[in-house]
Amino acid sequence: MHSAFALLPYGDAAGLALLAAMLLAGLVGGGTHCIGMCGPFVLAQATARLESVPASRMSEFHRLAGAALVPYHLGRATTYITLGAMAGAVGRTARSIPGLDWIAAGWLFSAAAMFLAYAVFGSGLFRTGAAKENRWGRLLGDLARPMFARPTGIRGYALGMMLGFLPCGLLYAALAVAAGSGGAVGGAAAMAAFVAGTVPGLVVTGFAGHLAAGRWRRVAVVAAPLLMSVNAVMLAWVAWRLVA
Repeated sequence: MHSAFALLPYGDAAGLALLAAMLLAGLVGGGTHCIGMCGPFVLAQATARLESVPASRMSEFHRLAGAALVPYHLGRATTYITLGAMAGAVGRTARSIPGLDWIAAGWLFSAAAMFLAYAVFGSGLFRTGAAKENRWGRLLGDLARPMFARPTGIRGYALGMMLGFLPCGLLYAALAVAAGSGGAVGGAAAMAAFVAGTVPGLVVTGFAGHLAAGRWRRVAVVAAPLLMSVNAVMLAWVAWRLVA
C-alpha cells in the first residue's frame, strides 16, 4: 500500500512512526548533544544580534527575536533537508538493484542500533572530530567566522547552511534513517522532522544562556535513555515491516 503521505511505500503507519522517531531523536538530541556542540554558535549569534540593538530600543521582543535565530535555523533546515533528500534518493536507487531490496531495512536497523547505543552509552558516543577541531571543522569555522559579526537575514541563513555540514554522529544516524525512508521525499520529510526537534533546546540556549540550557540539558539527559529506546523500537518496527 502506498503511503498517502508519500513518505514510505510501506503504509501510513510506518511513515508516521518514522517521522515520530525522527522528531523524538531531534528533541532528545537537541536537549543533550546539540546544546553542547552547537550552543556556543547560538550564543555568539544571539549576543551579536542583541549588541546591534540600541539600549533605548531594547525590548522583550528583541530578546525573543535574537534567541529565535530564525534565519540560522532555516539555513540548518535547508542543509539537513537537502542531505536527507539525497540520502533517500540514493537509498531508493540501491533498493531497486536486484539482490539489494533489503538495504532500506538495513539502514533503518542500523539507525535503530545507533539510537539504542545513544540510550545506553549517552551522547558522548556521538562526539566526532568536529569537537576536536579537525580539518573539516576548522575550514568551516574559518569560512563562517566573518558571518558571526552580523548574523542576520541572508548572512544568518548562509551561516546556518554552512554549519549544517559540521560532522555530527547524531546527524549520521538521522541520515541513515533518511536513506531507508524509501525515496527523496521521505528522506527530506524525515530530516525536516529531525531538525524541527533540535530547535527548542537551541532556542532556550539563545534566550536564557548556559544556565537555563544546563537545566534543560539535565532534564533531557534523565529522559534520554527511555526516549531514545522508544525511538529505536519504532525504527526497528518499521525496518521489520520491510522484511517480514
